[in-house]
Amino acid sequence: MKTFLTVVGLIALTVGSVALLSPLGLLASKGATPSPATVVWVREVGINIIALGVMSLSMRTHAPSPTLRAFFAGNAVVQLGLLPIEILAWRDGTLTQVSGIVPNSVLHAVLGTTFVVLALRMRPLHDAAR
Repeated sequence: MKTFLTVVGLIALTVGSVALLSPLGLLASKGATPSPATVVWVREVGINIIALGVMSLSMRTHAPSPTLRAFFAGNAVVQLGLLPIEILAWRDGTLTQVSGIVPNSVLHAVLGTTFVVLALRMRPLHDAAR
C-alpha cells in the first residue's frame, strides 16, 4: 500500500505539474483544439491532480482506518469517473490523438480498480483491533 500510494503520488505530481505548466503541450498530445478557456481548465485540473498527489503521499503511511478507506473510495470514483471521458471525446472527434488518450485511459483503469480493491479489502476499524 505504501509503495502504491508513493507511485500514485509521484505520478500525480508529475502529470499535474505538466498540466499546470504546459497546458498547450498537454492539449496537443490529445489532439484537442486549444483556446483560452481550455488552457485555464487544464491548469485548474493540474492543480487538482497535484492536490491528489500530495494527499496520496501524505496518506501512504497511515494505518487502516475509516478515513483511509474513504480516501481509497474517493480516488476510485475519480479514476473510474474519468475513464470514459476521453474515450467518448475521441469517439466524438473532440480529441483526435489516440496516442494521448490510451496511456491515460489505461492508467485510470488500473488505478481505479486498485483503489476499489484497497477500499474493499480494508477491514473496518473495530475488526482491525482484533
